[in-house]
Amino acid sequence: MSDQTTTSVRARPEAIKAVPVRHPGRWVAIAGLAVLAAMFIHLLVTNDRFNWRFIFVSIGNGKRGVMFTGPVLEGLRGTILLTVLAMLIGVGLGIVVAIMRLSPNPVLSWVAWLYTWVFRAVPRLVLAILFGNLGILWERIGFGLPFDRQIGALFGIHDLNAQFFSIKATDLLSGFVAGVLALGLSEAAYMAEIVRAGIQSVDPGQAEAASALGMSGGRVLRRIVLPQAMRVIVPPTGNETIAMVKDTSLVAFVPVTYELFFQLEAISSRTFIVLPVLVAACLWYLILCSVLMVVQFFVERHFGRGYGAAARAKVRLRAIAAEQGGALPPEEGAVK
Repeated sequence: MSDQTTTSVRARPEAIKAVPVRHPGRWVAIAGLAVLAAMFIHLLVTNDRFNWRFIFVSIGNGKRGVMFTGPVLEGLRGTILLTVLAMLIGVGLGIVVAIMRLSPNPVLSWVAWLYTWVFRAVPRLVLAILFGNLGILWERIGFGLPFDRQIGALFGIHDLNAQFFSIKATDLLSGFVAGVLALGLSEAAYMAEIVRAGIQSVDPGQAEAASALGMSGGRVLRRIVLPQAMRVIVPPTGNETIAMVKDTSLVAFVPVTYELFFQLEAISSRTFIVLPVLVAACLWYLILCSVLMVVQFFVERHFGRGYGAAARAKVRLRAIAAEQGGALPPEEGAVK
């Protein structure tokens, strides 16, 4: 009986002829956008009513362009200072209000809710004008014994003055201070909700574990909860800061003289040139907000370390190493 060897040869499959998916709609959209961009650039270059010389070179009589005149640069510094002070008040007070809102004490929780309800409901322009006119309510504002005159009247002393320091109300609650308070107190209501959402995003088991180790409530908040909540808090806080830069223009109606939009409006009123001044305002706000966007990107990346696809891959590799006695296989250990 002869051995017969049968060899089966598998037929090699033909090469796949991949045909890319066509997207005619994309090309139509790109063409439309290109046409619109070309029209917009043509408008900027050819329309003399933009008056770029007035904006960048000179407004006349040897003066610099409207963007770089002395009063406008002073207003720019005022806008930056308004933004910084209002955000400091907003963030600081917002953290306090958020903690009060999460407090088991019902009185603190309801007071915090009432604060956020009022200041989120009233427009900032209305608040700015209201704070600018609060000096109507009092003659002087000071620090000292509360109800000093009423207490003195009970004992027959009608001129009792137990204030340690006082200032005329119209001098304090007007202009720059009124604008900062209006923007800062309004921002605190929004920041309170942002911080509250960030705190609630952290697993409560971590706070419970830290408390079981003997850490105080304040230390748990500072060392455990807030550092993890920052990943959730930072992005909307950056957006609020950018929005605050734009909202500083509202205090021009208080009025706050050392503010960018107020100074530009003053130039427009003197020269009767409107559109180039508004373009200059748009350019300055665009520059300020662009810088803040760059800062926000790096801050978000800093607080986002340890999250995302790369971080999850590292966690999985550490888990595999632990299962295998602390050493990864060569082919997996090379993955970074």
